Amino acid sequence: MQVQAVAAKPHSAGCRAHYRRRRRRQSAVTAIAAPERPVVPPPEKRIPPPEVHSSESARQQNAMTNVQRLATKAVHSGERHGRPKIHDTCTTPIVTSSTFTFADTAELVEYQEKRQHSWEYGRYGNPTTRVLEEKIAALEGAEDCVVSACGMASATTMLLALVPAGGHIVTTTDCYRRTRQFIQQFLPKMGIGATVIDPSDLGALEDALERYPVSLFFSENPTNPYMRCVDVPRIAQLCHQKGAIVAIDSTFATPVNTQPLALGADLVVHSATKYLGGHNDVLAGALCGREELIWLVRELQKVIGATLDPQAAYLCIRGIKTLALRVKQQNETALTLAQRLEAHPKVRRVYYPGLASHPDHEIAKQQMSGFGGVVSFEIEGDRQKTSQFVDAACLPYMGPSLGGTESLIGQPAVMTYFDLGQAGREAIGIGENLVRYSCGVEDVEDLWADLEQALARI
Repeated sequence: MQVQAVAAKPHSAGCRAHYRRRRRRQSAVTAIAAPERPVVPPPEKRIPPPEVHSSESARQQNAMTNVQRLATKAVHSGERHGRPKIHDTCTTPIVTSSTFTFADTAELVEYQEKRQHSWEYGRYGNPTTRVLEEKIAALEGAEDCVVSACGMASATTMLLALVPAGGHIVTTTDCYRRTRQFIQQFLPKMGIGATVIDPSDLGALEDALERYPVSLFFSENPTNPYMRCVDVPRIAQLCHQKGAIVAIDSTFATPVNTQPLALGADLVVHSATKYLGGHNDVLAGALCGREELIWLVRELQKVIGATLDPQAAYLCIRGIKTLALRVKQQNETALTLAQRLEAHPKVRRVYYPGLASHPDHEIAKQQMSGFGGVVSFEIEGDRQKTSQFVDAACLPYMGPSLGGTESLIGQPAVMTYFDLGQAGREAIGIGENLVRYSCGVEDVEDLWADLEQALARI
C-alpha cells in the first residue's frame, strides 16, 4: 500500500496571533501566582583547588589560579587540573584528543625512556583504540594487535613493512580484488614479485618457495567470493622451513569460527568493517600476531598514517560484544540457505564450505567450528537473468560489503568487477551469473521465502 506524503500546513497569521495571546496570558498568570523571592547573595566560600598531578609545577598551578580573562578560561577551565580520571564507567570512553600532554620534562623523559606508560600523539596510539587492539588480540590468541583505518590499510601496511625490496610474495587466485591489485600492480614498482597459486595447490607453493626468495605467504581463508579454504597447518610448515611468514586474512571466518594462529599462521588480518564491527556503520582494519612483527607494522603505520579514529574504534568495541551471538546465527542461516539453494532447479552451483560438494569441505571441517555467513551461488542463466533475480530480492540490500546485521546481496560482475569487462572477469574466474549473499541476523525463513520468490521471477 502506498502512503502519500502530506505536506505540513503552515500556520496562518490568525493562528500565530492566537498563540501569542495565549503565551501572554500564561506569562501573566505565572507572574501573579509566583511569590516574590528576596535575592540572597550566596555565602562566600573558597573553592579548594582541584587535585593535580604530583609532578605538576607550582608555577603552572599559580598561573591557572590567576587567570581571569574569559578566552583563556574557555580553553582551560575544568580541564587543566580538574579533568576526571574515569575508572568506573561500564563502557569504554571515547578519547578524541589528538595530542597528549606531559606535566613537565621529567615526566616526558620517563615516558621516552619507557619507565612510564603514557600517550603522545593520536597517530601513535590512543586509549580507546588500544582497548580495541587488546580485545582483538585476545580473541585471536595473539601477542599483540594493531588496528588501522580499514582492512586494506592493514593488509597493505603489513606487506610494505614485512616484504623487503626485491622480495617475493605467494598468494592465491581467489581473493579480494583490491588486494590482488596492490600485489600485482603496486608492489612490482618496488621490485617485489608475486606468485599466484590455486588455494589447494601445495605443489605450486613448494615450487615457489624453492625458486624465489619468498618473504610472505598471504591468503584469505575462506576466500572471496568462492569461499575456498587453504590448509593452514601444512602451508605454515612449508613456509617456515624456508623462513617465510604466513599471513591469513580471516575476515570471512572471524575468530568465532577459526583460529589461524593456533593452526600455525604468524599473522591474522581482519577487515573489522565486516563481522567485527558487525553493523555496516564503521570502517576499520586489524592485524594481530607475534609481537615483533606487529611492532614493525606499527612503526610503519606511524609514518603512513592509516590511523583508526577513536569513534570508529568504539563502534568496533561495541560490535565485538555481540560477535559470537551474531556469527552463530549467521552460520546457521547460511548453511540452511546453501542447502536449499543447492536443491533449487534455477541454481546451477553453490559455493559454501559447509556443503559436502565444496572442493575444500574436508579442510573446512578440520579448521572451522562454523562455516561463515556468506554464500555464493550461480544462477541458471546469463548476466541479465542474474540481475533480474538480484533486483527481485526484497529483503537484502544491494551492496558490496558483508558481515553486518542486515543481509546484503550483490552480483560481482556488475558491482566489484564491472570495469574489467567480460573478458577481464573471465580471466580471473568471475562468472557473469555469480551472486554473493551475506546473511544478516534476520529470520532464516523470511530470507528463504524472499529468495524463493525472487527465483520464481526468472
